Amino acid sequence: MPQLLLASTSPYRRELLARLRLPFDVENPGIAEEHRAGESPADRALRLATAKARAVGERHPGALVIGSDQVAACAGDVLDKPGDAARCRAQLARLSGHAADFYTACVLLRAEPALHLAHIDTTAVVFRTLSTAEIARYVEVERPFDCAGGFKAEALGITLFECIEGRDPTALIGLPLIWLAGALRSAGCALP
Repeated sequence: MPQLLLASTSPYRRELLARLRLPFDVENPGIAEEHRAGESPADRALRLATAKARAVGERHPGALVIGSDQVAACAGDVLDKPGDAARCRAQLARLSGHAADFYTACVLLRAEPALHLAHIDTTAVVFRTLSTAEIARYVEVERPFDCAGGFKAEALGITLFECIEGRDPTALIGLPLIWLAGALRSAGCALP
């Protein structure tokens, strides 16, 4: 099996990829995650996932490189990682009683021999109506400042929702393992 690299600094993606029980290394892609005017959330996610994989792939041409990115949007507004408690509370207040779409892009690249597989998974999350006190308690306990949307669906954040609609539950956490497992199999990895 060729070297497998995860082009990410996300501990959540690292934990998800470890579920597949393949040996892999993690490398920081070192790319800026800037917005581009007029770019859709899905296009942004795919552009950034591809850029991450390419940046690491250029340093390791024979390796299989996984790049992934997630962009959340509610009523046309992109929801970035909040970064701090105040922004997190504001973001969750914005989401209260509304639906948001989470676009999780995943790319599997290898420079030599050439391989480029890409996928975008869309997950719809419907938030229940949240009180200011509920939001404050959640943010204080979970501190999800590094998560798109300001919550962790794999933890206490699940209590914020009415429902989740999507094809792959791991996509909402940050890495669509159902698609990725198939892509890795097509690249010659033995799963299971």
